Amino acid sequence: MKILIKNGIIVTHREEKRQNILVEDGIITAIDEELDADSEQVIDAKGCYVLPGLVDAHCHLRDPGYEYKEDIKSGTMSAAYGGFTSVACMANTNPVADNKAIIRYIIDKATKEGYVNVFSIGAMTKGQLGEELAEIGEMKEAGIVGVSDDGHSVIKSSVMRKVMQYAKMFDVAVICHSEDSDLAEGGVMNEGALSTMMGLRGISKACEEIMIARDIILSERTQVPVHICHVSTELGVDLIRNAKERGVRVTAETCPHYFTLTESSCEGYNTMAKVNPPLRNEEDVEAVIKGLIDGTVDIIATDHAPHHDDEKNVEFDKAANGIVGFETALALSYTALVLTGKLSMCELVWKLCKGPADILKIDKGELAVGKSADITIFDPSTSYKIDVTKLVSKSKNSPYHGYPVTGKVDTTIVGGKIIVQGGKLADIFLQGK
Repeated sequence: MKILIKNGIIVTHREEKRQNILVEDGIITAIDEELDADSEQVIDAKGCYVLPGLVDAHCHLRDPGYEYKEDIKSGTMSAAYGGFTSVACMANTNPVADNKAIIRYIIDKATKEGYVNVFSIGAMTKGQLGEELAEIGEMKEAGIVGVSDDGHSVIKSSVMRKVMQYAKMFDVAVICHSEDSDLAEGGVMNEGALSTMMGLRGISKACEEIMIARDIILSERTQVPVHICHVSTELGVDLIRNAKERGVRVTAETCPHYFTLTESSCEGYNTMAKVNPPLRNEEDVEAVIKGLIDGTVDIIATDHAPHHDDEKNVEFDKAANGIVGFETALALSYTALVLTGKLSMCELVWKLCKGPADILKIDKGELAVGKSADITIFDPSTSYKIDVTKLVSKSKNSPYHGYPVTGKVDTTIVGGKIIVQGGKLADIFLQGK
């Protein structure tokens, strides 16, 4: 099938340029200003940005074991609505994705039912218990692109060092959940005046910073690259910046909620704003943004973490941590970072496309001749308020209901197949074909 995308502004991590794109049999075959060709499908992208398909290096699809929150089909549909064409799912499933059988289950199911490309991240340790290494080599053979005990920290430094050494042998990314769980025990929000006023036990910023420092030191001594998840504090950003200046091979991500929201969103015991690490204060938000601007924070990930209403509609200290993020990430990032002049569109494409792909070592995140036609068409002119009730994810746990944003995904193409068009699922899927 031939698809011609015309009149759009193509944005890569290098340049913006008004060009046309020709897709044939799932591959980009031509990019040119004057390009015109007979095609079964012509998409007029006038007024829109044509981006590489977004890549999410950190999400939770909840499958297997928690399909009542999300499953591979619903999660990847949500991703497609958000412009993501490739996602990497974490291992905190039930059973934990710590062996080749579970990894194969995820990849096989994603191949059959998924709307976007799914890459699996295996657990660092068996059961994510932080004691015994998972079978990293076997999981690599099954298809993992990284290892992480996300949701849990590997507290024992001796175990974490072994994880790094084995991951290096098998050339998979080491993705660190930075939290001193002993220090954080019992905490439910950022430690400070607000947590005291609300009568809730706080989580010190030191919980995150101590583990960032530990993992940077281990990376420096072992010469194994590490990737730090969901950075949220000023000192955490500084630690990563200083490490990079020393030549340590460390990369870092943050999420939209860490550069758009503060702990004040928790006021009124709003469980939709309960996340881990917790929302911080204004100084931390500013530091995270500064880190995005100067490249200390390499990429933006969603940490898409769906939860059933029953897990959020409880007392704050009992509520689950997490926010759904696929369908809001691009608009939030564009509104907060590009429209304010903090990042260019090319820089945003790096943060959401090329950068994540490079960290995971997958051939995604680029618009170029010969590459798979993973393409997102983004309308930057539409302003609206986020309506959480209209999210296609099974779960609706988001603090952004009524939040004003600009920019909306119009079309998502995965491997030359149109998944979302006109902001809705393509007709072929609506018809059940």
